[in-house]
Amino acid sequence: MTTSLEGAHVLITGGAGFIGSHLVERLAPKNRVRVLDTLRRDALRPAGLHDRANVELVVGDVMDREAVLRAVEGTDVIVHMASIAGVDTVLQHPVDTMRIAMLGTMNLLEAAHVGGKCRRFVDFSTSEVFGRYAYHVTEFDATTLGAVGEARWTYAVAKLATEHLAMNYHKQHGLPATSIRPFNIYGPRQVGEGAVHHFIVRALQGEPLHIHNDGAQIRAWCYIDDIVDAVIRVLSDERAVGHAFNIGNPRSTLTTYNLAREIVRLSSSSSPIEFIEWNHADVGLRVPAVEKAAKLLDWHAKVDLEEGLLRTIYWYRHRRA
Repeated sequence: MTTSLEGAHVLITGGAGFIGSHLVERLAPKNRVRVLDTLRRDALRPAGLHDRANVELVVGDVMDREAVLRAVEGTDVIVHMASIAGVDTVLQHPVDTMRIAMLGTMNLLEAAHVGGKCRRFVDFSTSEVFGRYAYHVTEFDATTLGAVGEARWTYAVAKLATEHLAMNYHKQHGLPATSIRPFNIYGPRQVGEGAVHHFIVRALQGEPLHIHNDGAQIRAWCYIDDIVDAVIRVLSDERAVGHAFNIGNPRSTLTTYNLAREIVRLSSSSSPIEFIEWNHADVGLRVPAVEKAAKLLDWHAKVDLEEGLLRTIYWYRHRRA
């Protein structure tokens, strides 16, 4: 089975972000990569990846249909990551969250369909589609829609809609589409929000680590290299077409409080842990089942939590130095 991609012309929307920048880094040596991004969150240029010989950065918005048509032109693989992300940002901009996810994805799907050259379309969804409590959930389990009017769930609702859009373009038009549901990705170059990012930055500065409520929320954490491996397999294996995949690491599961303690320990920090009241909807339990990716794609998460945290802490410490 092929586990690499070579000679492709890849468009990555949102490719300047955390996950996108790592995917650009992995693909650029053997493919041409075009990034379409507003640069609201930029991990690409600080890493110097926009200057690589095979990388083209286009500053533009997926809401701009003409910009999308130009970005898609000449490409044969599309990885669609562009969206508003991060709980705090979603809470502040619920309408924008839904508009960008649904209308932006429609623009990309239509451009890919009309162009007729797309041999893989990857829609990035979210583990949020499983709602508040999800233990060992599979791709075949029912997704859960949150209460109407609770801004937290607008992201999940919009992303679930994009999954349906992508799969229906596959069914009706034969577009070779697939979806990925990431579960709590962390690692070097994380920009914006995120518990690991917040904890490490503050631990290295000796500042208090802030935890929402009692810190008993349970998550499975997945290192960035593992999800990039999964995306490469989805792009290069025909068996991925027409499927959604959970991508996460159920072995790396712990409470938010214990995550903070681990980061303090591994970074040799003296930071205290402080609990702050947070009166918004939250996820109490989220752990994926990943057997489908293992069976169809021969994909397995390789980096366990302590190793991934040590790599991430090292990167942040080196950047500070």
